[in-house]
Amino acid sequence: MIDHLALSVLTGLFVGVSSGLLGIGGGTILVPVFRLLFGMSAMGSTATSLFTIVPTSFSGAAAHVRHRTCIPRLGVAMGLGGALTSPLGVLLASKSPGWTIMLAAAAIISTSAYNMFKKALALRSEGASDAGRSASASQESRAFPAIERAVLAKGAAIGLAAGLASGYVGVGGGFIMVPMMIGLLGIPMAFASGTSLVAVMILAVPGVIEQGLMGNVDILAGIFVSLGTVPGAYLGARLITLIPERTLRLTFGGFLIVASILLVVNEFAA
Repeated sequence: MIDHLALSVLTGLFVGVSSGLLGIGGGTILVPVFRLLFGMSAMGSTATSLFTIVPTSFSGAAAHVRHRTCIPRLGVAMGLGGALTSPLGVLLASKSPGWTIMLAAAAIISTSAYNMFKKALALRSEGASDAGRSASASQESRAFPAIERAVLAKGAAIGLAAGLASGYVGVGGGFIMVPMMIGLLGIPMAFASGTSLVAVMILAVPGVIEQGLMGNVDILAGIFVSLGTVPGAYLGARLITLIPERTLRLTFGGFLIVASILLVVNEFAA
C-alpha cells in the first residue's frame, strides 16, 4: 500500500510539473500510466485521468493567474466551449470498444509528441529560446493587448474540439488548444500554456461528473495521484520562464512517443 501510494505521488509530481510548464492537463501521461501501471480498464483509465486533471489544471492555472502568465478571459471562453462537448465525448467513449479508445489515445499522444518535436527543432538554440521567452513573459504580462470578441469566439470554437477529445480520451485538450492559440490566435507560448490550463480547469468538469455517475472513476487512485499533481503543477507554472523550452519539449516528446507505443502494444498483446 505504501509503495503504491509513493508511486502514485511521484507519478503525479512528474505529471503536474509537465502540466504547469506545457499547459496540458496531464492526460497524455495519465492515461498510459493508469492503463499500463495501474492495470485499469480503458474506460477506467480515461475516466480517472479526467478526474485527476481537474485539480491539476486548477493548481497550475492559479499559479499562472497569480504570475500573470495567462489570459483569463480567453481561457474561460475556451473552457465554456469545451464544457459543451466534453459530455458528448464521454458518451461516445461509453459506446466504443476499449481498444478504439486506447488507439485514439495513442494517436492523440503521438500527435502531441510530434508537435513537441516540431516546435523544439524550430527553436534556434536553448539560450535564445529561454531568453526570448523570459523577456516575453516579463514584458507582455504587464501590458498584453486587449482580447477582441472575435478572438474570444475563435477561442470558444477551439474549445469545442478540445472538449470532445477531452471527454473521449480523458485528456485535458491542451495539445489542441496550445498549438492553435499560437498558430491561429497569435498568442505567445508564455501565455498559451497558462491560458490552456484555465480552459482545461473548466471544460473537464462536466465530463468528470458524467464519468462519476457512470461509476468509471477510481476515486482513490485519482486522489493519490493528485497529491503529486497539485503541487507539481504549481511548481511547473512557476518554472516556465526558467526551464529551456527546447530541452523540455525534446524530453517530453520522447516520453510521449514511448508511452503511445507501449499503449498500443499492451492493448493488442493482452
